[in-house]
Amino acid sequence: MSQNSFIYVACPLSPMGGGMFKVTEYLVQSQADDFLDGFAQLRALDTRGPGNAIISLFFVSVALIKIIAGKISGKLVGVHVNMAERLSLFRKGIIVFLCRILHIPVVLHLHAAQLPNCYYSLPKLFKLLTRHIFSSSATCLVLGQTSMKFLIDELKIDPKKVVILNNGVPDLSVFNSSREDNKVFRLLFLGNLSERKGVSDLLRALPQVKYECGQMLVTIAGGGDVIHYQELAQQLGVDDIVKFTGWVDQKKAAELLADADTLILPSYDEGLPLVILEALSASVPVICTPVGEIPTVLTDKFNACFVTPGDSTSIAIGIINLIRNPDLRLKLRNNGRDIYLREFAMARFFENIAVIHKKQFGICAKASSSLISQ
Repeated sequence: MSQNSFIYVACPLSPMGGGMFKVTEYLVQSQADDFLDGFAQLRALDTRGPGNAIISLFFVSVALIKIIAGKISGKLVGVHVNMAERLSLFRKGIIVFLCRILHIPVVLHLHAAQLPNCYYSLPKLFKLLTRHIFSSSATCLVLGQTSMKFLIDELKIDPKKVVILNNGVPDLSVFNSSREDNKVFRLLFLGNLSERKGVSDLLRALPQVKYECGQMLVTIAGGGDVIHYQELAQQLGVDDIVKFTGWVDQKKAAELLADADTLILPSYDEGLPLVILEALSASVPVICTPVGEIPTVLTDKFNACFVTPGDSTSIAIGIINLIRNPDLRLKLRNNGRDIYLREFAMARFFENIAVIHKKQFGICAKASSSLISQ
């Protein structure tokens, strides 16, 4: 392999890409700056763009052209495709099919929690295409047993091609602040604002929390229909304790976590959200719903606090319990940090990805010296 060999990491390169966007950013940022012989460079490949679905067709077309050019140059050794459900499935499917025609190996990385429901609602032909997309990949990476079972049992993927891989996030402990010195309890929601993420349920839980616990500040950070949720907060009489920031970049998100006493994510479904892993990294206690792969890696009252999806009373009780119980917060902080170091550290994640790339592409990226030293 030449010194200029590279691997495309395909995903939407905008906040609309959610966890897929973050995973790609973290991998690209964690590679070495010096691209030596024997190693490949990770390059982000935008498959979505920031606009609507029609505009995304332009970005997919550009991505296809880049893949063809990379093949012709002889420098493109493989494509790592980050995939979700719905239109993401078919945009990435086009890329997988092109790579198959060009004999470019593909690692398909599934992040979607909603793929099974999406798949079951598809017409027979599209179900067949979905199975073909996954079976055309050299390896399918999934977040846990639930996704693995779906791929093997429903999509009929060879079990040898399906690999469970925990995502990883950078160590955010460097942003730590003295949280307990502040009398105002700071609760943070960090993610796209939507009903699926339980934002309305969180807001409806806050009147009870405000009544029973007094001083607190709830920061809701993320893009989406911010105005709608601002209006709901006003209707519920909690707009004086809720702050909406809109979308925040990676650095600002880390700063918000550093200042938070607790992260809350009351979603209806998830895979294994990166924001939870980031909170564990930053030693921030987590309140979340036991959905997707979350309960397979976290334990209630040990390294997270579980609440019931769609139940504002349960969410309120969970928040009040942590506000009133500093010993529980300390326990969650310490145990959360421990499991981050064991399972979700960026160095471990990068190494696991490198092993898979080496096996399927014959070459991998080199980790940065700062990552190796962790």
